[in-house]
Amino acid sequence: MEVVHVDSENVAMDEAVKPVADVGAGDAATSQTERLRRKNKKYARTNSKEGKEGVSAVTPLPKYRSWKNSRRPRNGHGRGLPKKGGAGGKGVWGAPGSELLEEYEEDANDPNYDSEAVTNGDIEFKQVIVEAEPEEVVRKAEPVILEYFEHGDTNAAAEDFLEFVTAKRSHLICETIVEIALDHKPSHCEMASVLISDLYGRVLSAKDIGYAFERLLDKLPDLVLDTPDACVLLSNFIARCVADDCLPPRFVQVQAQAELNPHAKQAIHRAETLLSMKQGLVRLDNIWGVGGGIRPVKSLIRQIQLLLKEYLTSGDLAEAMRCVRELEVPHFHHELVYETILLALETINSTVEEQLCTFLAELRRCVIVTPDQMDRGFLRVLEDMTDIVLDVPLAYIMLDRVVERCQQKFQLGATVLERMPTRGRKRFVSEGDGGAIKDHALKLRE
Repeated sequence: MEVVHVDSENVAMDEAVKPVADVGAGDAATSQTERLRRKNKKYARTNSKEGKEGVSAVTPLPKYRSWKNSRRPRNGHGRGLPKKGGAGGKGVWGAPGSELLEEYEEDANDPNYDSEAVTNGDIEFKQVIVEAEPEEVVRKAEPVILEYFEHGDTNAAAEDFLEFVTAKRSHLICETIVEIALDHKPSHCEMASVLISDLYGRVLSAKDIGYAFERLLDKLPDLVLDTPDACVLLSNFIARCVADDCLPPRFVQVQAQAELNPHAKQAIHRAETLLSMKQGLVRLDNIWGVGGGIRPVKSLIRQIQLLLKEYLTSGDLAEAMRCVRELEVPHFHHELVYETILLALETINSTVEEQLCTFLAELRRCVIVTPDQMDRGFLRVLEDMTDIVLDVPLAYIMLDRVVERCQQKFQLGATVLERMPTRGRKRFVSEGDGGAIKDHALKLRE
């Protein structure tokens, strides 16, 4: 039997349809109504042998049989696509990419079977963490710490540490930070304390910090050879960590009762003193001082004035250079030059003038003050001369002498020399006897 598609309705019929030729005139209305009910197609069952010989009777299929194997949606909606994206039904390949999710089980009788393959299930993978040597951890940590002293970003330093440090070697990070900070200035010690505080809970634990300070206390006799103030600095670090809640206060108490070397005992005793002071935890926030450009301008000017007065009293040029470096304000050195020249104009003393010019020459020779900052300080004095001469009538004469002495010791900028006044702006005596009176006044002051 075969199914033949005939243009007729796709529904079940109650009775066979009569040929059109047999329909009479009386049945014309009935035939017309049946034609209106017809649809596009009609499924009829015919005998294959009869189909070849002649026309066979048309037998319609029931409605449920005609839609039985159809994969089109039955609700009258949809785009006519297969269900489940082609993954449903019998004899289909499945959804695209489903072959990647299938688990393939190898057969030992397969000619291509490899007994040493990793997919056979005979090999087990485990995570193995290789512990770096302490020397390697210290070697990798040093450039990260030195770079942190330049940019001050604790988050970037923490990310760099996490790339090579493990839990068993974390104490070496804290130990290296403190050792490097001992050889640097107080502002770097402050940055080291901030770094330890920010690494706490992320890279370091309280146990790691405590163990690091224990090792530092044991190595303190060797550290003193390179840094004579190592005991004081280490005690500051310990007290600051306790104030930052990175180290429990019990650590200091336990170490005070332990048997330590004399230098370690001195450091622990000083740390106890710092912590027992009235409002000690608040004061420990500024234990390293406020350095650099963070300080107010008035405070910097006051320190510069005290530095110059101390230099005039002691005459120690090396100590003056060290104090200038400790200010850590290279962008504010023009104020140092301005205050130095102003002090030379106000004293009206040749000895003080010579001493201050030597101070400026040493700053220029050691490249502590750049030529730009030096010229800027002189130009500021020239701009304020109209106000300075009100307090110091001989300011123009003293300025000529200071510039001449400085020009002999080092080279001033061309801009300064061009803007130098050729004569005083105001004379308080007549033109004839002005010179004699001024020379006499200078001799009296000297």
